[in-house]
Amino acid sequence: MLKSVSVALLAMIWSLGVLAQTDNFPTKPIRMIVPFAPGGSVDIISRLISPKLGELLGQQMMVDNRAGASGNIGTELVARSPADGYSLLMHTLPFVVNPSIFAQVPYHPIRDFEPIVLISSSPSIITVHPGTSLHSIRDLLALARSRPGQINYATAGIGTNPHIAGELFNYLGKINLVAVHFKGGGPSLIAAMSGEVSATFTNIAETSSFVRSHKLRPLAVTSLTRSKSFPELPTVVEGGLPGYEFVTWFALLAPTKTPQSVIVKINESARKALHSADIVRLFDDHGLDIIASQPQALAEHLKKEVERWARVVKERGMKAE
Repeated sequence: MLKSVSVALLAMIWSLGVLAQTDNFPTKPIRMIVPFAPGGSVDIISRLISPKLGELLGQQMMVDNRAGASGNIGTELVARSPADGYSLLMHTLPFVVNPSIFAQVPYHPIRDFEPIVLISSSPSIITVHPGTSLHSIRDLLALARSRPGQINYATAGIGTNPHIAGELFNYLGKINLVAVHFKGGGPSLIAAMSGEVSATFTNIAETSSFVRSHKLRPLAVTSLTRSKSFPELPTVVEGGLPGYEFVTWFALLAPTKTPQSVIVKINESARKALHSADIVRLFDDHGLDIIASQPQALAEHLKKEVERWARVVKERGMKAE
């Protein structure tokens, strides 16, 4: 009897300690893990929001790039981190696509993570080197059809946003652009600017500055409607490829079993940050459409995305070797 009372007392003390810790959260800096190299869209968005989010939470928010294996290395790092809110994951489409492309991945996108907030969505821009003779989507399609299997495009790695966008372009255009995989969005853009590859399908956030400085020539945006950042730029559909649409998203997550009080506090701070005037302006400048969802909305979104992209991967036969 005495032993059972002692165990119950210890459990109560432990529970009170956990509650006190979560009520005071955060008491130290928070890591925002980006599972891709610097310079890509996930990295850019993390660095746009982290200072304001850290300010609202009252602690420094440190962006930590852990690239490798198309995002799997950094994602696993967060999945295996303590569920205390001090290690967060910023991710995009490969989070739900990789389980379908790789024979094995070290995480499950639903079971191993707590959704915090769906931050934003945005299209990509199809670009080419300004020294080429390509000025439109029709030009790119015509070149690809005249030289099947000889024209290449850059990706940020297998299963990353540019890879999915490029394969969708191949599928609908009935062409065969060859994917050249780089270790991140930054290196893929460098390859495009140097002329090492013929085209890119990179996110508007990471591409806009190079377009404005004329280091890359834009052909079209991948959304169904024109971008507010580049209203003069046609959509891919307007450019001559019916049915094409590629819009991606960016989400913040925590390891599974992170206390709900912590999830709620980060979500509320993130949504407040995303609705602040300075962040709205920054996101507008980068062509990003703010969403600022509740955790449950992100949970439902992720489940739908897992199913949607599993079908696309199967239809295209996309597999990591």
